[in-house]
Amino acid sequence: MPFSFKETDFKKLGKILKASPKHKGNNVRFELQGTDPQRKLTLEIYPNIRIGKRTGNLVSVYTPSAHLQLHFCSGFVVSSMLNEVTFVGEDAGKLAGLIIEKEGGCSLYANVDRELLSGDFTRLGPEVMLSGVALSLTESILPETARRTRRKSK
Repeated sequence: MPFSFKETDFKKLGKILKASPKHKGNNVRFELQGTDPQRKLTLEIYPNIRIGKRTGNLVSVYTPSAHLQLHFCSGFVVSSMLNEVTFVGEDAGKLAGLIIEKEGGCSLYANVDRELLSGDFTRLGPEVMLSGVALSLTESILPETARRTRRKSK
């Protein structure tokens, strides 16, 4: 069954990001402002909208200097220790993750091999290691069948 955002999810996101969810037509918006005035962003979540010929979740981020989108978001993980949320999408064993920090920062990792999440991070170069470590939080919400397939291929 595909992931679908619920009202409880928006409350959970608002709590970790310290921002109130604002319902704006077909999306829910969060406005984040860090202690540094330059660190601000707007997060918009469009649940179950038409994306091309399919329907899915769109997560959109606006900063003063960038616009990022994650199409077909399949779930998210909150980290109260890091004060951030990681949104993830997967297609054919490749992951894309969009990480939103409470202080207004964001990171995007795209086309990451799923195998990196549970591999030996010490064997990776530092430029590759960061994506595996950052997205490893999402492994618990990824579909079990894909995890089982990956374990067999090792």
